[in-house]
Amino acid sequence: MSDANGTVAVLGTGTMGQGIAQICATTGHTTRVFDVAPERAKKAIDAIGAQLDKLVAKGKLTVEARAQAMTRLSPAEAAGPACEGCDVVIEAVPEDMALKVTLFEEVVRAAPKGALLASNTSSLSLTELGRKIGAPERTVGLHFFNPPPVMELLEIVRGLATSDDAVLRAQALAKALGKTSIVVNDVPGFATSRLGVILGAEAMRMVEMGVASAADIDRGMELGYRHPMGPLKLTDLVGLDVRLAILEHLHRELGEQFRPPPLLRQMVRAGKLGKKTGEGFYFWKDGVAVAKG
Repeated sequence: MSDANGTVAVLGTGTMGQGIAQICATTGHTTRVFDVAPERAKKAIDAIGAQLDKLVAKGKLTVEARAQAMTRLSPAEAAGPACEGCDVVIEAVPEDMALKVTLFEEVVRAAPKGALLASNTSSLSLTELGRKIGAPERTVGLHFFNPPPVMELLEIVRGLATSDDAVLRAQALAKALGKTSIVVNDVPGFATSRLGVILGAEAMRMVEMGVASAADIDRGMELGYRHPMGPLKLTDLVGLDVRLAILEHLHRELGEQFRPPPLLRQMVRAGKLGKKTGEGFYFWKDGVAVAKG
């Protein structure tokens, strides 16, 4: 789907799903939004409207473009109706294979036979997902980065049975969404999550050992290595619970280098999950990170 008139269903309205829906709508795609709690889908569309208002205020989006994007967004009360007639279905629900399989089984029954089936998973196997839902040739990973409307990269993951056509369609979609794509094979952690989480885990171990504060470790990577955001602040943004789940998966699949640091487990147990709870390696006030003393 390379044209701007295609229809996309976005399933899941967390931070990633909401951001993906925003990108789709602003780049000309009719976008249906589904969440297991219908009121969350409606709230997500309202939140997208608020984000677009900010872009208008900054002069980055016209009032007309904002209005057009909002007309392309609609909530769906069930996954099946959301996917009827869609060109692409993008799943952005929590990192749980059983949950994703159950959702995609409903999608396969409702979506057109040629629809591209995409998961925003950052670490789970696309090969396994495609096999379990009975559509391996058109199952692909579309791994967006947080926040999706801002981050340029889109990591396309091909399973063992993903067709060349599906990959080409995913690349065309990435271009239509204004993203730069890379294509990686279906290995645990793909390319970006594998590198990103191990850097974050080592930064956590440095905090555990008292090497430096979280803020100074981050500043070192930002200024010394040109990272736009340090690994600990990025962990707060992604969610400590999300990072823990990825590390546990990679630890099982790849070995000891991915064993989650005890500090991460303790913080997750304490409910300190990062930006979404107001505290992680930083305090978060009005969406801004404040270094701990």
